[in-house]
Amino acid sequence: MSFPLLTATAALPAVGAIATAAVPAAKRTAAKWLALLFSLATLVLAIVVLVRFDPDGDRYQLTESHAWIEDFGVRYELGVDGIAVALIALTALLIPFIILAGWHDADPLETGSRRWRPTQGFFALILAVEAMVILSFEATDVFLFYIFFEAMLIPMYFLIGGFGDRAHEHGEQAAATQRSYAAVKFLLYNLAGGLIMLAAVIGLYVVAGNFSLTEIAAARADGSLDMATSTERWLFLGFFLAFAVKAPLWPLHTWLPNAMGEATAPVAVLITAVVDKVGTFAMLRFCLQLFPEASTWATPVVLVLALVSIIYGALLAVGQRDIKRLVAYASISHFGFIIMGIFAMTSQGQSGATLYMVNHGISTAALMLVAGFLISRRGSRLIADYGGVQKVAPVLAGTFLIGGLATLSLPGLAPFVSEFLVLVGTFTRYPVIGVIATFGIVLAALYTLVLYQRTMTGPVKPEVAAMPDLRVRELVVVAPLVALLIFLGVYPKPVTDVVNPAVEQTMSDVQKKDPRPEVEAAK
Repeated sequence: MSFPLLTATAALPAVGAIATAAVPAAKRTAAKWLALLFSLATLVLAIVVLVRFDPDGDRYQLTESHAWIEDFGVRYELGVDGIAVALIALTALLIPFIILAGWHDADPLETGSRRWRPTQGFFALILAVEAMVILSFEATDVFLFYIFFEAMLIPMYFLIGGFGDRAHEHGEQAAATQRSYAAVKFLLYNLAGGLIMLAAVIGLYVVAGNFSLTEIAAARADGSLDMATSTERWLFLGFFLAFAVKAPLWPLHTWLPNAMGEATAPVAVLITAVVDKVGTFAMLRFCLQLFPEASTWATPVVLVLALVSIIYGALLAVGQRDIKRLVAYASISHFGFIIMGIFAMTSQGQSGATLYMVNHGISTAALMLVAGFLISRRGSRLIADYGGVQKVAPVLAGTFLIGGLATLSLPGLAPFVSEFLVLVGTFTRYPVIGVIATFGIVLAALYTLVLYQRTMTGPVKPEVAAMPDLRVRELVVVAPLVALLIFLGVYPKPVTDVVNPAVEQTMSDVQKKDPRPEVEAAK
């Protein structure tokens, strides 16, 4: 029996969560180091998964399958394709940085009446989310996926509501109220989507007789499972709505600005760079593979919704006064690009969308974590409370600028390649959608450069005159992310080599081929 590598990769952070939570309350620093060590060990296993995965091999590799609830056809089935491997690596990479960035976010307040939850709980919850996200990427049993897709909401609820941002313009009581509101809104939106998906999961079992993704997809491909058109479309909608909430896609997005605004910066990164990727990943793995006809049928509407997300999110980002909410609306715009690439039904679009998931995770982490360091120094999230920061903290300002330039997809930084592929892939099949979507790039340049100009340039405000530059711990967090943005911007091949074979198989699932160019290349 081979070593269960996928199980170990997900189980290690789960064990780490339990061990961290069990550390005595007086040993806060020990709990932090223990959580960091478990996250680094998980990263090592994720690298092993990446090394052992053969892009030219079987579609699902490192598979595991064990009986679980046999009476209902539920099995413990795991397997990874290139897309899942890339996102597991992203998740395992970001969690150590999230832990380091949030090193003091759950420390007790020296002043004030509010009692914070134990520091151990904060880091244990982060590791618990990591375990559930990794299992969601690995699960090839639909019911098993659903369990962890929903279970991750509970630790996220406590991370948002119990360990929210302490910086609030109207004081501690208002901050506590807003945190509670954001956490409840996050939970209700995602639970509602999950309940709709549960009905669709049950419907899929009634039709197919089991929950195995690979078996159902194979039966669809060889014709042994003939699903009525109306049934397939209703089941697709049940799955897609849950994933669209998680993604988030307009108009199901409204929970995200509240959640990211009220959470600490590391938890905001956990939301948009890690947890939300499960939604877009699931569109590729489940919607397109299980319901190919329905996916093609829904494409025009989904593309319009994605386009609205791109323009709407960018426009609202331009008008934000709050730094973190600006990044949240920018992420809504970026998720619009990802979903547009998925449903463009071209290999360039889907490859770009997958690459975008990785690059968006890195660029958003870089920008939001530096923004968190900035906010922790000033104690305010309002853009108007800053000015002239680059004169007193040039390294902080420089890394903030690089994160912002990556967000607007500057050529030479990682998101540019993925955004370009998405736009090219969309334009070849839907030229009008592709042309309109390019305005999102113009708006991204506007909100990013205005944010930098208002916070970092101009006269030094008295409140930031004594602001310290980035410390060693903060540099350890930011420097690798900046290096990755530059490396993948110049040389994205390591990621595309892993994901492209999986994209080709997904294109085959929906029986789509890339449109032929109007002008053939000269031979």
